[in-house]
Amino acid sequence: MALDWGTRRIGIAVSDELGIAAHGLPTLVRKNIRTDLDRLAALVRERGIEMVLVGLPLHMDGRPSRSSNLATRFARRLAKRAGVKVEMRDERLTSWEAEDLARSARGRGRTDQAAAALLLEGYLADTRT
Repeated sequence: MALDWGTRRIGIAVSDELGIAAHGLPTLVRKNIRTDLDRLAALVRERGIEMVLVGLPLHMDGRPSRSSNLATRFARRLAKRAGVKVEMRDERLTSWEAEDLARSARGRGRTDQAAAALLLEGYLADTRT
């Protein structure tokens, strides 16, 4: 599972059973940290997720941003709450690429889903080589 973490929404994507393709799930509209973590932990349990990728929002030059620190703290809390391995993955350009793909689909939630799917597809491709 991959998460495109944001302060207002979290895009979610999961892979197929063969680990080849990724597809978006409904975007999680943020409520509060406890509720968000509970909802994601429930999703992890329901789907038998073994590992979660969380997008790491870096500056274009690779430096961490304020959001990087927040996303990393969120990922640590999710790992503890859900009891699964959580990895951070550089998400530079995924949101931009997702916006480009989702323009015709209308709606920010679809962009968040697409960004999470792109994050997961990149990871899946890297692990196949």
